[in-house]
Amino acid sequence: MAQISVTVNGRLRKATVEPRLLLVHFLREHLLLTGTHVGCDTTQCGACTVLVDGRTAKSCTLLAVQADGSEITTIEGLAKDGQLHPLQTGFWEEHGLQCGFCTPGMIMAAVGLLKDNAAPSEREIREGIAGNFCRCTGYQHIVNAIQHAAGRR
Repeated sequence: MAQISVTVNGRLRKATVEPRLLLVHFLREHLLLTGTHVGCDTTQCGACTVLVDGRTAKSCTLLAVQADGSEITTIEGLAKDGQLHPLQTGFWEEHGLQCGFCTPGMIMAAVGLLKDNAAPSEREIREGIAGNFCRCTGYQHIVNAIQHAAGRR
């Protein structure tokens, strides 16, 4: 067993975990933050994307002990004071989701993208979300949602 201390969505969390516990399972099962989805467990789909120290990370490929001392932001941590994050609003306004399974990871990937490039082109958006799969859409509404959010920044 290993002791970890992480700040998740602004709240310090301490826990004793198995050294082999994946971060995605720590978030979902220990902290009950189920917005981070388990899609493939092989870093292919991006449904588990979160921010670790401000950078996007696929939480199915990180051990919880590797995140010790880190600041983690999940989809649950984006809205502030009852106001949706601009990307959440963009996905709402531009119909950037269908079933919604990929949406949290897609939004978190887009947060990282817009942090690095506040005004990305359509090509840059498509490249920026290339590690996140959506099995329902043709991606155009997702691209529109990210463009919407970029215009609001």
